[in-house]
Amino acid sequence: MGGLSNQLLVVTIFSYVLAMLAYAVEYAFGARSLVGQRVLVGAGGPALAPAATASVGAPSSASALASASTLSSPPDISDFSDESPSSDASGARWAGVAAVGLTILGYLGHLGALVTRGIAADRAPWGNMYEFVMTATLVGVSAWLVVLAKWRNLRHLGLFVTLVASILLAIAGMTLYVPVGPLVPALQSYWLVIHVGAASIASGIFLVGFVAAAMHLIRLGHDQGKRNFPYSLGERLPQADMLERVTFRVHAFAFPIWTFGVIAGAIWAEAAWGRYWNWDPKEIWSFIAWVVYACYLHARSTPSVSRRITSWIAVVGWATMLVNLFGVNLVANGLHSYAGV
Repeated sequence: MGGLSNQLLVVTIFSYVLAMLAYAVEYAFGARSLVGQRVLVGAGGPALAPAATASVGAPSSASALASASTLSSPPDISDFSDESPSSDASGARWAGVAAVGLTILGYLGHLGALVTRGIAADRAPWGNMYEFVMTATLVGVSAWLVVLAKWRNLRHLGLFVTLVASILLAIAGMTLYVPVGPLVPALQSYWLVIHVGAASIASGIFLVGFVAAAMHLIRLGHDQGKRNFPYSLGERLPQADMLERVTFRVHAFAFPIWTFGVIAGAIWAEAAWGRYWNWDPKEIWSFIAWVVYACYLHARSTPSVSRRITSWIAVVGWATMLVNLFGVNLVANGLHSYAGV
């Protein structure tokens, strides 16, 4: 089972990478991108409606000049939807459909890798850093599929979700991997399922929130006229308001789970070490992350705080999660030194 888990992880990473490439094809050549708009114009898409074509051919008329000026600038990306016939003709929509299929294939392989790892170890597969990253990324992809089912026009964000998931799983497989083995005595408790399970679920959902917040900032910058990288990516992204709403909803859902995980960890600490709080590096950074995300939700509910600032707070929150995951486990020594690396 341990060997099967390793093989399924390879299948998972390749599936996510292929999905990322398919998302990239739709991102670059779909109807919502400038490249796709040029393709549609050349193929006689919506930008070349018969009336507009006639107007361009009669420049002496004031209305014709108005129509010509409209054609001189790229059509609004909101005029095109992923389900439009012209988008189907371009073939980019099918790349998006293939990307979703590959994401689901990778998700099934991901789930299989984690389940077989748990069967091989005869325990919950959350006993070390390698298994935690596998679980958190699985939850992240699960959250992304839920978001995609609710807001299909956010499919372009799959490019960045699969990118982050592929990178984290590759790091886990190459640098964090440890053979299947029993838990250290300190972790042999039912609190492992409760505390670590809640932390991994919240971490995975926060991953999707980070992607949405980062894309919101990029789209805002593009709308304000910034054209240098990464703001040049903004022209292909959904509208800023929608990205911001998704960011808030994802964080509002994940924050109570993270809060429960921190509280459960304190209860487990009292049972294991005799104190609810030991100022361990893991405890400190978990609390820092909690404070940052609490600040995000408070700022988001304050009308005077701009949405740009709240998105930046969400990005900082994800940075604290990465410090808590990699920095604390690989650099600091403390009561939570169970990375197994």
